[in-house]
Amino acid sequence: MRQYDVYGLGNALVDIQFRVDPSFFEAMEIDKGVMTLIDGDRQRALIDALGGKEMARSSGGSAANTMIALANCGGQGYYGCKVAEDADGEFYLRDLSAAGVACNPSHRGQGITGKCLVMITEDADRTMNTFLGITSTFGVAQVEDAVVADSQFIYIEGYLIAADDGFEAAQAAQKVAQEHGTKVALTLSDPSIVAAFKDRMTALVDAGVDMLFCNEDEGRIFTGAETTEEAFGALRHRVGGLIVTYGADGARVCDGGDVVHAPGFVVDAVDTNGAGDSFAGAYLFAVNRGYDAAQAARLATYVSSRVVAKYGPRFERKLNAAEIDRILKMH
Repeated sequence: MRQYDVYGLGNALVDIQFRVDPSFFEAMEIDKGVMTLIDGDRQRALIDALGGKEMARSSGGSAANTMIALANCGGQGYYGCKVAEDADGEFYLRDLSAAGVACNPSHRGQGITGKCLVMITEDADRTMNTFLGITSTFGVAQVEDAVVADSQFIYIEGYLIAADDGFEAAQAAQKVAQEHGTKVALTLSDPSIVAAFKDRMTALVDAGVDMLFCNEDEGRIFTGAETTEEAFGALRHRVGGLIVTYGADGARVCDGGDVVHAPGFVVDAVDTNGAGDSFAGAYLFAVNRGYDAAQAARLATYVSSRVVAKYGPRFERKLNAAEIDRILKMH
């Protein structure tokens, strides 16, 4: 038995959540519904313009949310990340530890801890403007070979490849994983990332991915397909396992054999931020515990539905075995 279910690699970002009116995006020339990388000056200007409307903050970044969902389902996760020697870095490490996720606290340096402004509108959509800060220098030196070898999966956050160092780290971790029989999971993360860094995504997929997570938009952009169905067909033959999420309509999964559809759970959505991340965490937990693809997708759709029904990107409930059994029997 290996110590960790999943070793996640991603950007360590303090998520700062705001509720905004769509007119704010027009006034500040912000693209709605996607993640946009910005510099520190631009982020400070946006924070000033938001005028203290902060709702909450937490240790975040896409893969961190995945590791937290994994932990709250009962899994053991390790997060490979980098923060600065500043107050936000201290907050990040404390908050991640409190959530039950292991990491290496020595991976710090001089600079500014990355922050993501998560702006939520009444339609439950999330728009993110991110200043990477020191996490843009997360690289090969932060990849811990021994932890990769002691994990069932590595999970690579697509956002990570936006930085040169991050892309090199992802490739290095993928190679180490394959040398030690650790499975490789990759998430495409965001349509804007897929469009901007398609060549890098393709390199990772072509090098061998055991499990690929994406939503329908990301899948179409990555494959160049016109329809969701065409994208699914193109992707399923390129990876060991494919999981495509469809928002309220649930998910489709192909684990190398049959295609399984897991319907969504009906909820009143207030914030979609973190739904896909938490879906992946629950799914990875389930497959590591021997559940089949249909059961894993069922649990994952439940967890993601609980995330969109509240504000904030995390699945923060602790599930025990009896609760998981009850969820899998729901109709």
